[in-house]
Amino acid sequence: MVRMSAEERRESVIRAAITEFSRGGYNGTSTETIAKRVGVSQPYLFRLFAGKQAIFLEAARRCCRDVTDVFQKAYDGAAAEGEESMQCMGAAYQSLISDDPEKLHMQMQMYVAVSAAEAAGDHEFGEALRAEWMKMWDVVNEAMGADVGETTQFLAYGMLINVLVSMGFQPDHRVWAGFDTSAQPGR
Repeated sequence: MVRMSAEERRESVIRAAITEFSRGGYNGTSTETIAKRVGVSQPYLFRLFAGKQAIFLEAARRCCRDVTDVFQKAYDGAAAEGEESMQCMGAAYQSLISDDPEKLHMQMQMYVAVSAAEAAGDHEFGEALRAEWMKMWDVVNEAMGADVGETTQFLAYGMLINVLVSMGFQPDHRVWAGFDTSAQPGR
């Protein structure tokens, strides 16, 4: 039996944390649940991470980076093919949230956790996640030719899609009527 290195185990914890936090949120997920999913003890979990907030932060960072990578790859592909970057990034994101809904749910949990931390006076937590989100914004802004209005519109449209999908609106629901049909999940 091959033993995992601490870095491999840490990676397992991040993946498990995304799954668990995407389902239960920050307050509804215990470190015990994450440790069980990975197959380690809680004391070992805390040798890898300073605490629950550190685990959540790494899971949220990973989620942001994964979404940013999806946008970057779609933008790079669009530039290479001479296609409209906005359409390529939108389609790539739709594929991501259809194929890996945990990413979408983790994003939504991240927004709730930052809001709650800010309300409780913890600004450092939000600062770290805002920095990751701004990297995503910068990739989209570059793809939009540094047009702040288009960047804002693209991300606002995406956020509305996130909310509707998170709330379980089916593709045939009337709430999707104002969307381009390619933006609707499952189409």
